[in-house]
Amino acid sequence: MRALRTLLIVAVVLGGLFTLVDRLAVAAAESEAADRIRAAQGLTGTPDVSIRGFPFLTQALGGTLDRVDVAMTGVEATAGGRTVRVGELSAELHGVRLENGYSRAVAGSARGTARISYEELRKASDNDIALGYGGDGKLKVTGSVEVLGRTVTRSVLSTVSVVDGDTLRVRADEVPGEGIPGIEELVRRRTDFDREVKGFPAGLRIQKVEATPDGLKITVAGGNVVLAG
Repeated sequence: MRALRTLLIVAVVLGGLFTLVDRLAVAAAESEAADRIRAAQGLTGTPDVSIRGFPFLTQALGGTLDRVDVAMTGVEATAGGRTVRVGELSAELHGVRLENGYSRAVAGSARGTARISYEELRKASDNDIALGYGGDGKLKVTGSVEVLGRTVTRSVLSTVSVVDGDTLRVRADEVPGEGIPGIEELVRRRTDFDREVKGFPAGLRIQKVEATPDGLKITVAGGNVVLAG
């Protein structure tokens, strides 16, 4: 009986030591991964990396991590050839393969969200317009045109959609014309536009976009997403 008690105590102690070593190892791995993602994505700040699942050591030895959560700030994308800053990109990654001596990380699948402010989106437009939230998931676009020698300013509620997984399309639902010939076409030339967005980690594509009070909320997803290496 005494021997059994001693064996149980030893097992508990060893289990505690293994847990401690495992947690120290995962903390070191998260820090290293954050530095490599920062370098690979050209970020201005260090991302937050959380490696899920226990134990970590057995996952690492097997070369695949079950799940990794990443939150990046300072991501720079391009829209219409112009640089736009993404407020934050948060992603949940599954089946992250560790390759090339742990120097390369590729997620089998990933899904996340990003935000682009209306001011950043405005910078990507070729037109002199103002952008803001129009309520009910709509984008408010305001622009001015010259009609019959006078300036006409119109605000329209527009729908934002995704085309081909990499392009944001803005289209006015309706343009108030007030009987002025040709005004709808002129206003749409100012307020309607498409912008191809590039710069997300390789493998991520835009699935959905939604206008919110804080800017555009963009849902991204994909497979074989390259994080580092």
